[in-house]
Amino acid sequence: MRVLAFFILAGSGLLAGCHNAAATPDTYRYSCDSGVRVTATYPDTDSARVTYLGREHSMRVDVSASGTRYVGDLLEWWTKGTEGTLLQRNASGDSDVLEHCKQQR
Repeated sequence: MRVLAFFILAGSGLLAGCHNAAATPDTYRYSCDSGVRVTATYPDTDSARVTYLGREHSMRVDVSASGTRYVGDLLEWWTKGTEGTLLQRNASGDSDVLEHCKQQR
């Protein structure tokens, strides 16, 4: 019985360690042409949290012809390689470029 209890406790400790290791999202920092800095955190493959001018914007992945595009209520974040473009969404459905950015190394 003692041996069985040991294996149960050891197994539960391994599972707890695996759970904590997978919870860290990827975070990238960008310097933009205007001098502003943008931070993008990717909690999973379908979402992004973009911090711009001190405000965090939650976004979901959307269709793009090239690169990866995330869309929120007010902003779009489009990345390709080490570059990112932040766009302002308008009521008409169009978007205007706010920032052109490069990932910091």
